[in-house]
Order: sequence, then C-alpha cells, then structure tokens
Amino acid sequence: MGYSSTPPVITPASREGDANYTPPTFPIGPFTKYAHNPLLVPNPEHEFESAYIYNAAAIVLEDTVFLLYRAQNAAKVSTIGLAWSSDGYNFTRLDRPVLEPSEPWEAGGGVEDPRVVRIEGVFYMTYTAWDLDIPRLCLATSTDLVHWEKRGPPLFPDFMDVECTPEGKTQIRRGHTKSGAIFPERNADGKYMMIFGDAFLCVAESDDLIHWRARPFNEHFATGVHPWENRLLEPGPTPIKTRDGRWILVYNVATTGAPGYGEEQYSISQMLIDLDRLSEGPLARLERPSVVVSAPNERLGQVNKVVFCEGMVQFRGRWFMYYGQGDSELGVATADVQK
Repeated sequence: MGYSSTPPVITPASREGDANYTPPTFPIGPFTKYAHNPLLVPNPEHEFESAYIYNAAAIVLEDTVFLLYRAQNAAKVSTIGLAWSSDGYNFTRLDRPVLEPSEPWEAGGGVEDPRVVRIEGVFYMTYTAWDLDIPRLCLATSTDLVHWEKRGPPLFPDFMDVECTPEGKTQIRRGHTKSGAIFPERNADGKYMMIFGDAFLCVAESDDLIHWRARPFNEHFATGVHPWENRLLEPGPTPIKTRDGRWILVYNVATTGAPGYGEEQYSISQMLIDLDRLSEGPLARLERPSVVVSAPNERLGQVNKVVFCEGMVQFRGRWFMYYGQGDSELGVATADVQK
C-alpha cells in the first residue's frame, strides 16, 4: 500500500467495466468477507485521512478498480480521497483529496459518502454536505475522477420526510437529504432516476442529470418490512442491471433492535427493482441481509455495529463489495459471478 502524487490518466474515452462482464441475476452472492480486511486504514502522516477512512464508491476503468472514499481528519472534517488497484485488494492512494469542503453548507463537517455513476464519459458523484446542522445531498461532475465541479447548491433544500428515531418514534424533518444512487440509463419516459434518502427510500427524476426534481415523500419508493431494517433504509451503489432488464439495488439498513441484531445495528441487503415502475415499489428483497456486522472493527469503531456499502463492482470474475467498517476503516466482501 503506497501513495502517489500522480493518478492514472482517465479520459471520456477510457473503457469502463470488466472486460468479461456478465450481467447478474437476483440476488448477487453469497458474499464472503476478505480475510485480510481492512483494506484501507487511516494514516497519521496524511492530515486529511489521519483519523478515519470508510464508505467508498467504486468503479472499474481500464482494468483498474478506482475508489472514491470518505476520509476524516482529527477534527472529523470529511473529504473525498481517491485510490486505485489492479487486483481489487491492494490500493495506491492519491496523496491529497479530490473533493474538499468549500461551500457554506459544507463548513464544519465537510463532504461525505460519495456514490458515482458514469454516463457518456462523465462521472456524476452524489455526496452529502455536512455543516454540523443539516446533511444535504449535493452533486459534482468530472471526466477524470480527480478534478470535480460542484454543480450548484444542495439538490433538495426544502424536501420534507419522516424519520424513525432510535426509540422507534417517527418525526417530520425538513431539508435533511442524503445518499443518492443514480440509475445509469433513462427509463421508458426518457427520465434519469435517482433513489435517495436515509429513512425511507425516495425518488427523484432528471432530464439532464444536473437538475433534479424530488417526488413528494408520500410517493416514496420503499420502507423497511423486516425487523432488521425498521429504523432506516439508505441506498448503496449505482443500481446494477440484471440479465432480464431489471435492476438490483444494494441498500443499507439499520434496526431499532431485532432478534439477532443489536439496537442501531447496520446491515447490507439487496432488492429487485423495475426502473419503469418505481411507483409500484420493490419487486423483491432479501429475507436476510447480504452482509452483517461480525468483525471486531465493525462491532466497535467511531460508530459501533456498522457495515455500510456505497461501492460494488464486478472485476476479474468476482463481485467486490466495498464497505465501511464501524465508520472507521474500509473492507471488502466478494462473491462469485453467476454463470
């Protein structure tokens, strides 16, 4: 594991995806945690990531896995770092962040939790701006993963939703938005769609991938149905198209407490989606999560009992699910590609 001041050259012409990519069936898995986790840990010699590293978006370009990861310094200000690997396990890191706080709505807390999708040579990164008061979903674009343009103010400043508190009560909140997973294709109506939120899964649409309209909260896409997901649902990586033209959404959940799960315990699961019928909700979801808390650094960390995924790619015949461990370090779980 090393650092470089010069990242690999990425252009709009760079090839995306694994050379032998095979579309999946639902569900993907089973997943096995890598025996040598964590892959990325904080480094006191680099101030921007001196305290914590976790929650990475992932994409494959030119036979290389790239991660956009959340880094925190000792003051817990978040930035986005870049790392790359030729085998999916051993990463070189850029020696500086690629996205840093610069706007009033990012002051104090920084820029967090990226998701990334590439469409017609442009990378679209959704991220959370945190001013120590309200988290707000924002958007940035790039053509090389290094130089990013922030695309205006937060996407949904007046959005109202309902959250479930740790005690199991519900309350209304305004302006709180996070976690945007953008579908890489238009739907049948010619719209780009996004699943977002960190309580219920909500829906937004766009004509141009820059300007987004959130559907009202009462038109939300999904909420928890299992005890282990009754606290919140949060979308993970870009949805993945299946062999029969439907979509798999990897999503993160938390519980107020359930048999076999502690209070506020996070897990990672999957659901099956029809992009053209989002108003009808998920077609199916797993009865048990794909990945659950088990390792010591997942049980105890900056936040205890957390596994959290924002990046998953198919690479060299395997699925690589990159996930935060205890909001402190970054690990991976892998699964075979279905034949």
